[in-house]
Amino acid sequence: MYLRPDEVARVLETSGFERDYIDDKAYGYRRGEHYVYVNREARFGRTALVIHPALKERSERFAEPTASFRSSGVYKNFPLDVSSDSETYYGICHGFSSRQILASYLDNVFR
Repeated sequence: MYLRPDEVARVLETSGFERDYIDDKAYGYRRGEHYVYVNREARFGRTALVIHPALKERSERFAEPTASFRSSGVYKNFPLDVSSDSETYYGICHGFSSRQILASYLDNVFR
């Protein structure tokens, strides 16, 4: 079982990320130069955390992505999805089974 989006959001906030975007589909969080989204549509949490594609390689040392990518018009701090007909942006999805694992991941990837 994966953490729900609201649980992921709480861990981000306790890890020093500040929420600066709220939408029906996502929350946006910033910490320093890093930006992540919480996919509010992730019912079972499998794709709850969406990170910038530039961090994919670094991130894979600490957790495997749960989906190759997710695109949405609200991920405006991420690159455009060139395979889409409409203006959508994409990021790499992760899901975590515990708050401790997520907090450790955040500390390692977003130093």
